Amino acid sequence: MHTWAPALLAIAAALLIAGGTVLRQRSSASSGAITRGWWMGAGIALAGFGLQASALGLGSILLVQPLVVLAVLFALPLEAWADHRHPHANEWMWGAVLVSCVVAFLVIARPVATDRRPQVVIMGITIGAIIAGLIALVAVAERSCNRHHRALYYGLASGALFGVSAVLIKAVTFRIIDDPLSVFTKYEVYLLVPVIVLAVVAQQRGFGSGDLQTSFPAMNVMEPAVAMILGVVLLGENITVGVPATIALGLILALSVVAVVKLAKHAAIRGDQRVSVTADSMV
Repeated sequence: MHTWAPALLAIAAALLIAGGTVLRQRSSASSGAITRGWWMGAGIALAGFGLQASALGLGSILLVQPLVVLAVLFALPLEAWADHRHPHANEWMWGAVLVSCVVAFLVIARPVATDRRPQVVIMGITIGAIIAGLIALVAVAERSCNRHHRALYYGLASGALFGVSAVLIKAVTFRIIDDPLSVFTKYEVYLLVPVIVLAVVAQQRGFGSGDLQTSFPAMNVMEPAVAMILGVVLLGENITVGVPATIALGLILALSVVAVVKLAKHAAIRGDQRVSVTADSMV
């Protein structure tokens, strides 16, 4: 399968996910409530998730997930249009850095899809352990009186769960390819649904925490990190490069994380500012 097909699907998914996320964030940032705008954003994001699933079915996680990260960049013009403003110069700067990092990573790494099927026992134990740890993290978040800590925990949990869902989608795709008639007898399908639901719930709790500067960046960093690590560990995806290229890829990934955090923080700060303006107008 040509890499351009999953790449285009991943970019389209990033665009829809960005639109859906912006709409949901703007609709629920003040209280975390589920509104009509939230449902509209959820529908758009769900369509993006469908495209992401298609991209994962056709290509490598190491190819798709870095491209889906561009959703943070696509949110820039969407938010600017909604706020009737122009993006700031530093936002475009970090956006250019993110695009450069993604392109450099894909050019150097040249990831390809793997045909290795995950071992059921190892995959079940690994994902089960991750979910158990995230449940404990959410429990700590619920007990925390510090909104900064609560937002961080929910952001980490949501991003990690979305990362797990990417690996499960890949596993379900393998099942469909091998034996489509028996796919609904496999545990991956039934594990995928609650994982996605828990991810959305944790994301919504993060949006409603009142500290989006913390939760939003955590979500955007954790999803690709968890997905790519699990892709390597459970699916055997890898890249064949030498030591200098490996060092370069490490630096590129580190810089891309910084760019994602910067862009997400800008978006979250604007979200808090809109909430403050709305609250002041109601007084």
